[in-house]
Amino acid sequence: MKRLFSILAITCLMAIGTVNANATTLTTATATITTTLAQDDAPAEELGFHQVLKKRFIEGGPGFMGIVLLCLILGLAIAIERIIFLNLSTTNTKKLTQNVEDALNSGGIEAAKEVCRNTKGPVASIFYQGLDRADEDIDAAEKAVVAYGGVQMGQLEKNVSWISLFIALAPMLGFMGTVIGMIKAFDKIEAAGDMQPSLVAGGIKVALLTTVFGLIVAIVLQIFYNYIIAKIDSIVNDMEDASITLMDLLVRHKK
Repeated sequence: MKRLFSILAITCLMAIGTVNANATTLTTATATITTTLAQDDAPAEELGFHQVLKKRFIEGGPGFMGIVLLCLILGLAIAIERIIFLNLSTTNTKKLTQNVEDALNSGGIEAAKEVCRNTKGPVASIFYQGLDRADEDIDAAEKAVVAYGGVQMGQLEKNVSWISLFIALAPMLGFMGTVIGMIKAFDKIEAAGDMQPSLVAGGIKVALLTTVFGLIVAIVLQIFYNYIIAKIDSIVNDMEDASITLMDLLVRHKK
């Protein structure tokens, strides 16, 4: 009987030891798997936005992606040039009008023209053209202001149509890349004679990437385009208001 109890006790101790060993092994394996997964996920977490963007751009292929990138570069170059030009063309119209009025009252037409010559911007140029015809009559000055206002408006809108072209062209190129990528994917299916996801996944991914980047370029350029159009409208409104004010000043000066 004592021998039976001894055998049972030894068996229980061995079972407990086996369970503990298995638990330790399972814990170690779980920790190893977790560490491995963390190491696998680490590079993905370390990738920044610019790195991911660069990676996706390279995966899209050099063909259509290069053309889309060219649209972005040219569109941004024109947009930045226009923004700088429009900011330099912005004039404090109220201050200029007051200076011209003071010059007219103190020194006459020549003094007012000198004020306009020393001021940058289309409003000052329009003032100068109107003052230059003021010795003839009011109608001649008004015609000169209207004509030169059209010239200045053309200068403000120069090359803006190219930005709208790139806005329309970038997504169209992206869609074209999508169609070509899908055609290549179906060509692979036809050549293999079997519908396997691995055959078409690469082509479909490239096709979608070209569309995404084309839309991104269009969105970025559209923001710049709307800002430029709003800036042009603001300057044109100032030009029109200043032209009316100039005519009133000349009428009062003639009297």
